[in-house]
Amino acid sequence: MHRTSGKYWAVCIYLALALTTLAVYWQVHTHDFIAFDDDLYVTANDNVQAGLTWQGVKWAFTTTHAYNWHPLTSISHMLDCRLFGLNPAGHHFTNVLFHIANTLLLFLVLNRMTGCLWRSAFVAALFALHPLHAESVAWVSERKDVLSTFFWILTMWLYIRYAERPRFIAYLPIMLALALGLMAKQMLVTLPFVLLLLDYWPLQRFTLPSQNPTHQKSTFATASFSRCFLEKLPLLALSALASITVLLVQSKVALVKSTAQIPLAYRFGNSLVAYAKYITKMFWPTHLGILYPHPATDLPLWQVFAAGLLLLSITIVVIRSFRTRRWLAVGWLWYLGTLVPVIGLVQVGLQQMADRYTYVPLIGLFIIIAWGPAELMGKRKYRNTLLAAAAVIILSALTILTWLQLPRWKNSIALYKHTVAVTANNDILHYNLGVLLARQGNIDEAIKHWSEALKIKPDQPTIHKNLAVLLTRQGDIDQAIEHYRHALKLRPKDKAAHNGLKNLLARREKLDAAVQLYNKANVLAAQRKLDEAVTCYTKALQLVPDYASAHNNLGNALFLQGKLEQALAHYSRAVRYNPNMVDAHYNMAVLLARLGKTDEAVNRHRKVLEINPNHKGARRALQQLLKNPP
Repeated sequence: MHRTSGKYWAVCIYLALALTTLAVYWQVHTHDFIAFDDDLYVTANDNVQAGLTWQGVKWAFTTTHAYNWHPLTSISHMLDCRLFGLNPAGHHFTNVLFHIANTLLLFLVLNRMTGCLWRSAFVAALFALHPLHAESVAWVSERKDVLSTFFWILTMWLYIRYAERPRFIAYLPIMLALALGLMAKQMLVTLPFVLLLLDYWPLQRFTLPSQNPTHQKSTFATASFSRCFLEKLPLLALSALASITVLLVQSKVALVKSTAQIPLAYRFGNSLVAYAKYITKMFWPTHLGILYPHPATDLPLWQVFAAGLLLLSITIVVIRSFRTRRWLAVGWLWYLGTLVPVIGLVQVGLQQMADRYTYVPLIGLFIIIAWGPAELMGKRKYRNTLLAAAAVIILSALTILTWLQLPRWKNSIALYKHTVAVTANNDILHYNLGVLLARQGNIDEAIKHWSEALKIKPDQPTIHKNLAVLLTRQGDIDQAIEHYRHALKLRPKDKAAHNGLKNLLARREKLDAAVQLYNKANVLAAQRKLDEAVTCYTKALQLVPDYASAHNNLGNALFLQGKLEQALAHYSRAVRYNPNMVDAHYNMAVLLARLGKTDEAVNRHRKVLEINPNHKGARRALQQLLKNPP
């Protein structure tokens, strides 16, 4: 009867985990691709977009791309393109399905190893709902995370079956699953180490020399430590081969930083800080972003000492308790060990740390959280009630936080804006955000973010050059010239910057002449010498065709001459060259109303009020048009 009840609850837990995870992550089906890396993996990758073909499979296995070698990940993207094309909803949903599968597999494995139904369920729920894991699921590029973790946990399940009855025929599927996982992402290089930890607890296949043999009844075959270690040698060989492959690939594309760029002492210090920050974010998962910039040699010394003290204190507690609380040692070593490939000792990329790196390592800490309170409370009265209430509160809070985190991944601009708001000195994201805003035509915002990037890191010739282009478009010639000169100082052979500077210097001469003509025309217009004013404005525009103020004032002069259609054409050009020019929008609205184009006049007055909500003339004219249309 008890066994039947356990199976019933297990089925209920599977359903609850699957449905809750799906409900939380359902919103990603409305999300777009992210400009950061999704182009490399999918949206600008012709081999992937061709779908699942033999030629594509050959490319995946024989070519490195996105600074790595992960053929299985590429093949999964190809299959998505075959099924969904470039509709991001399908690609996102595949990630969600893998996350659900990983959650259910994790519960299955832990429950089978430990026999602790509810603790295993709690670990799986933490894994499913923690906000730190949102990045791995909501970002299409992180298919490699959810896919490789599927094979990680599958390898654990196959290893459990082997541990029940060790034999060669049961060992081969373990090697196959590990190999497949390594072909999705090389994060699995530490998995043989984790399997050795599982031999210690909860499989309890061996005891250390200083410990008494366990008398706990186990369905798993016992063995000596040396035997357990020897069993892992073929798996370690696969991991070593994968490690060498990825280092060669990333070194080839200069992604691996040299010790001259970041000395070993700073790498070690940053690793300590990253370990501590991941723990902090696990307990307080706020200010999460797509990129945390590496501080290089600017890492505060107090952070290194504080992080080192925290890690040392926890390790001392673990060492003193490893004889009696095996789960504590396994959970802590799982966390420390599985982060080694991405903790920064071998610095790859621009980040100090990344939320996606916690997808597997946090399982170790979740085990400690699930087993610790239950063990410490012993058989106290109301223990189960208190633990259940605490679990419900924790999981509810995490569900809400993840639900709130996911909309920040809706599109690239939303994600980048959030990240620069919650991180410091993030010149990379300020630059990338500026690129997206410039493409949308939001020039003022793009200039703002590129200027911020240069405040953080001034020696970036590309940003100086791009900023010069936007400032030129806005008519700020002097500032544009300065940025071109900065770009050429940093990169003297940049032909585009040379040409841009040469053109601007020539244009500034024309602009000086155009300004003189413009000022003269303003004086003539004020004296009601309209024919002469029109001539001067026209000459100014021949020198500088995108002179928005000259177009606007020429429109005014033509309006006074009764040449309404010509005036309208110049007002239109003024707002095209300067979309935020209030006077031109207002003058255009007045003229449209005079021409009887009421709907257009109303829309133009509304545009004026959108730019300047306090414009009394536009507000009064709009009210009049709406109240008494011609």
